[in-house]
Amino acid sequence: MYQCPYPRLFSPIRLGRQWFRNRIFASPMSGRSLDSLNRPTADCVAFYEEKARGGAASVCLGDCCVDSVNGLFGTQMVRADDPANHHAFNMFSAGISRWGCVASAELSHAGLYAYATRAAGRTVYGPVDGVTAAGEEYREMPEELIEATIARFAKAAAFFKSCGFGMVTVHMGHGWGLSQFLSSKVNTRRDRWGGSLENRCRMPVAVLDAIRKRVGPGFPIEVRISGSEVTPRGYDLDEGIAIAGQLDGHCDLLHVSAGHHEHAEVFCVTHPSVFSEDSCNVSYAAAIKPHVEVPVATVGAHCDPALMEEIIAAGKADVIEIARALMADPELPAKARAGRTEEIRPCLRCLTCFSHLITNGQIYCAVNPRIGREPEDRSLPPARASKTVLIAGGGIAGMQAAIACADRGHKVVLCEKSGRLGGALTCEEDVPFKKKIHAYLEYQRREIARRDIDVHLNTAVTPDLAAELAPDVLLAALGARSSVPPIPGIDGKNVLMAEYAYEHTEEVGQRVVVLGGGLVGVELAIHLAGLGRSVTVAEMLPVLNNGGNILHQNALDTEIRERNIALSLNTRVEEIDEGGVRAAKDGQALYLPADTVICAVGQTPLREEAEALRFCAPEFYVLGDCVSPKNILQATAMADAAAKNI
Repeated sequence: MYQCPYPRLFSPIRLGRQWFRNRIFASPMSGRSLDSLNRPTADCVAFYEEKARGGAASVCLGDCCVDSVNGLFGTQMVRADDPANHHAFNMFSAGISRWGCVASAELSHAGLYAYATRAAGRTVYGPVDGVTAAGEEYREMPEELIEATIARFAKAAAFFKSCGFGMVTVHMGHGWGLSQFLSSKVNTRRDRWGGSLENRCRMPVAVLDAIRKRVGPGFPIEVRISGSEVTPRGYDLDEGIAIAGQLDGHCDLLHVSAGHHEHAEVFCVTHPSVFSEDSCNVSYAAAIKPHVEVPVATVGAHCDPALMEEIIAAGKADVIEIARALMADPELPAKARAGRTEEIRPCLRCLTCFSHLITNGQIYCAVNPRIGREPEDRSLPPARASKTVLIAGGGIAGMQAAIACADRGHKVVLCEKSGRLGGALTCEEDVPFKKKIHAYLEYQRREIARRDIDVHLNTAVTPDLAAELAPDVLLAALGARSSVPPIPGIDGKNVLMAEYAYEHTEEVGQRVVVLGGGLVGVELAIHLAGLGRSVTVAEMLPVLNNGGNILHQNALDTEIRERNIALSLNTRVEEIDEGGVRAAKDGQALYLPADTVICAVGQTPLREEAEALRFCAPEFYVLGDCVSPKNILQATAMADAAAKNI
């Protein structure tokens, strides 16, 4: 007889009159694939629908602005006050609810962070008059606009209900408009809308009561707050507990997050990074729960079903809210319920998804190539014929290609020249903050073992081997080698390559200079500083190179500060000697003493090796780093695309 491994996590919960099939909710995520009028498209619905299909109990459309005149954070946002959205919202709710999942919408107002409102030439309002860190003025919201804003929240909630949504989520956290009224650090008004705790909570409570009046009894209202803003510029946990007490009884679920979206020093509290522990923010929900009657949800780096079960069992929270882990694997709930936890694709917490949303207006996932391409996968025809596919290289790209080709019904032969699968990333597996990389490589190895894939280790693919195997398709995923710059002394005994240094930290001296301020160099510097080394990063450019992942850089900057890593930017290295590095910085001579110098100046693609295989099969693809140095997202996407084309 089947026995659910996580009975508390997969027990239903009732909020208002609405039943939810388990305790896993897909937390609010900003709308993507909006049309030119900022309305959800079929692609947008498909993005969210994957989570409903995968077993989540609720899926929330995030950042729906209730006032696109006064409260708009960005130009590409869903407008909750656009009546022409009726068709799109109905399409969304139908796509979610047909899987037995409850559709929710997050109602928001940016308040003094209404950047798009300002860009349009309109006045921006906060609780009081003030000036942002960027020197931009905002005005005190007049009482008539407060009342109008309350009405807008209520109208938006009623609109979503009429469009088939089963819940609304009111955003009162992360420094947005309503949380600005809650905060004693921001809301210093002297009228009935500010000052005392009761007065600061008056507008948020009025919003909830107005929504209840419009949607009627039984329709669930979720409220998202920061349990603490975790910064001296914001409120602390004691104030968060007091705020929660004021909101208790006016909502059906209290969703406890943490941090502040617009304060960079705590961005990675709100959005946990690779340096964060699993379920790192649950303490805020656990602290608030004893003080309220309403059920409490926790959010922040939840990915382990066993830990989620423990959280529910211990009474720390009643609901687990998940964002990124449900992109890495939308089937996480279904797999966990069935006891197939080893098949759950792990989230790297690399922030690639969020960075791409900001820079490109689209969400992609480093480890799940379906994200952002959901309709493409649904309509993909089966392979016309089963082919023999030879893959040269067992790194990230090679393993993803092997899995995808096998799933397409092809016969796959995977050859790796070293003694284990994983490629260049295997050197980082023992780094504490890279444990998610280790988990992902182990996941890929397990997925390969589950399939009928012929794996050959310690085997380099040569033209002779290809002639012997006679494949129909050859995929070259050979990777790259470390670049060695023509610097005098680069071949000295005190110089190590980055990959070697990762695997042989015992050979690294106390004083270290890392050449190169890209991700490899900076992350290695952080690792070595964590081991007690004194580290300086020397970089030719005026800024560190984040490889396009602008939000991961926030996490790196925090670690650089906390671990006292020295940065020498605008620095051209001229010579390495036994004592350190001679360089020029801003036209001045500079000497950086070092016991060990580590070279992390980039990668050189193995193009010649790949080209030697070009005509060894009728079909030929080059993937990942042997095209040009790529990140995990690009390697995974290229491998998946090649497999679909075979």
